[in-house]
Amino acid sequence: MTDGARSATPPGLTPREVATHCPYCALQCGMTLREGDTGVTVHPRQFPTNRGGLCQKGWTAAELLDHPDRLTTPLVRDPGTDTLRPASWDTALDRVVAGIRAVQADAGRDAVAVFGGGGLTNEKAYALGKFARIGLRTRHIDYNGRFCMSSAAAAGMRAFGIDRGLPFPLADLGRADTLLLVGANPAETMPPLVRWLTEQRGNGGKLIVVDPRVTATARQADLHLQPLPGTDLAVANALLHIALTEGWVDRAYVAERTTGFDAVRRGVAAWWPARAEQLSGVPVADLEATARALGTGGRVIILTARGAEQHAKGVDTVTAYVNLALALGLPGRDGSGYGCLTGQGNGQGGREHGQKADQLPGYRKIDDPAARDHVAAVWGVPADELPGPGVPAYQLLDALGTPGGPSALLVFGSNPVVSAPRAARIEGRLRDLDLLVVADMLLSETAALADVVLPTAQWAEEDGTMTNLEGRVLRRRALRPPPPGVRTDLAIIADLAARLAVAEEPTAQPAAPPANAEPVGAVPANGRPAAVAAARFPAAPATVFAELRRASAGGAADYAGISWDRIDENDGVYWPCPTADGPDTPRLFVDRFATPDGRARFHPVDHRPAAEQVCATYPLHFTTGRVLAQYQSGTQTRRVAALRRAAPEAFVELHPDLAARLGIDDGDPVRVTSRRGEFRAPARLSAGIRPDTVFAPFHYAGAERANSVTNDAVDPISGMPEFKICAVRVEKA
Repeated sequence: MTDGARSATPPGLTPREVATHCPYCALQCGMTLREGDTGVTVHPRQFPTNRGGLCQKGWTAAELLDHPDRLTTPLVRDPGTDTLRPASWDTALDRVVAGIRAVQADAGRDAVAVFGGGGLTNEKAYALGKFARIGLRTRHIDYNGRFCMSSAAAAGMRAFGIDRGLPFPLADLGRADTLLLVGANPAETMPPLVRWLTEQRGNGGKLIVVDPRVTATARQADLHLQPLPGTDLAVANALLHIALTEGWVDRAYVAERTTGFDAVRRGVAAWWPARAEQLSGVPVADLEATARALGTGGRVIILTARGAEQHAKGVDTVTAYVNLALALGLPGRDGSGYGCLTGQGNGQGGREHGQKADQLPGYRKIDDPAARDHVAAVWGVPADELPGPGVPAYQLLDALGTPGGPSALLVFGSNPVVSAPRAARIEGRLRDLDLLVVADMLLSETAALADVVLPTAQWAEEDGTMTNLEGRVLRRRALRPPPPGVRTDLAIIADLAARLAVAEEPTAQPAAPPANAEPVGAVPANGRPAAVAAARFPAAPATVFAELRRASAGGAADYAGISWDRIDENDGVYWPCPTADGPDTPRLFVDRFATPDGRARFHPVDHRPAAEQVCATYPLHFTTGRVLAQYQSGTQTRRVAALRRAAPEAFVELHPDLAARLGIDDGDPVRVTSRRGEFRAPARLSAGIRPDTVFAPFHYAGAERANSVTNDAVDPISGMPEFKICAVRVEKA
């Protein structure tokens, strides 16, 4: 059976039962959905990443399918009452197209922007990037994954020439003799992964966690380093300093497989352990014990996550840990390496195929002439018609509604009113737009501000692929069609593209494709704009994936050899996989790195202070994170009864000594204020946090919105905002 005709239900399952994957984090746990008289139920499935386990979010995922808050009809803002009212699809889409045409006629193509999400399937991420660039012809597209993996991605690209969260299978974690987790709390963010940590320790391995809080993960560690937020880079340089001093650097590996080590060696010479202790608060003895475990262990893995990456120096911080891994000879060695724990469900695939500001499908750079030629040929347009690079997410959001900035925004799968830094400012920018369009299944805080809201299908109502944290491409399968009145994102994009083509001037016929263009579908001979647009933007996921394979061919993230059939037969397929009859790549860097000469690159990096320092007015460090029962901006999980009971509200975690100085008792309402805003939540006293630091989860909205205070300073390379540290004051509300 061909991909185009493939059933959503694999052999051996009834039409009311389907094997698929959890809609939440990048672990993409295997599950089976069953639909019966009482509704849809979730059943864990044996799959290599979760081995039959699910967290509470996964167990309750199906409750949203028939939730009373589910959007089932488009909504259009009534200008007279300034309220959203139900409308037909024709009315809603006509309003969108008219608004787009008006702002582009007034201010040019770039007056319209697109903002995507790391939870979109590969097919939707690909179609969204294509729609922005040849449907809207705007350079302004980025996505919320910029707030997740961008610093690690940039560090990986400059060191290894490729960005894949884990360049080895997840099972390697269970075999590691030493496992270092930096800024990661998988016990709460992806609980089934903890099975691998338990296995690792059961095999006699040592688990070391670097985190300013005693998290659920840190409590399982053999050694917990508790640095001041923003000092992880200094810790990494000190660890490499010790490894050099003690002779644990793999000199043969460095000489044979890397370049640039001498500059790094000279730089870390200044990071003696006592200096790092003074800056970070991590005792010299703990630094030495960590370096010893890394330098003398047989199989050693270093992992970073958001705690190390969400800083204005996030790329350099990750680079410091990559330098350490390279110096120890870890990447490419069996059972060892450096990796990053991806957060969002398709955080990996979502950035590979074109919804990132500077990239085309296959992880190609949009300013690379060869990349532009290849993708333009697949799309059937001249390469010089493709727009150039856009700007990173925060810069894009902060420009909305300003002179010279976009005045219309289309949002798919994101809720920046809650998730963006300096969120009150971004909320204001969204209100300043001439047109805000949001495609979502629920009325998120961002959708509530929209001029047009388009109801979209949920994860169990559409086919597609996701790419998990290992670079394993997986199949998401539909259990049932969307409810009446609801469309898939692909159908919405296809309809918008067709309507926009009709709205073009009659003489503005699509350009003839280059002579070497590959077919993109049955483009009608009459060349009418709507018909051509329909062919270029198919709504069938299998058709889109077939085109994605061609567009990615030869790129860093090469999916050319991956088919839905092959995924089904092999529990997923690891990219790069360039040929249908050739191997995939579960383990990168075995023989060479993805650089022109095959060698990894060291880069000297040095600690620099956080963008904002504490002072008499704002004397405390503030950091954010996640809790077990909630996910991302909470649009979904705050509506699930069991999850709401488990984590009903935000909280502010303070050390008891700090609380005593401030006259705050456990449970007291407190106000946290920064130079950018404030939020309020009950105090939660814990001896597991540093006395100079306070913490809050970022899943909540309104008065509890932690991102009202976070800093919008960004990393100059990745565009990552500094979510993980800013200066605040705390007082009883």
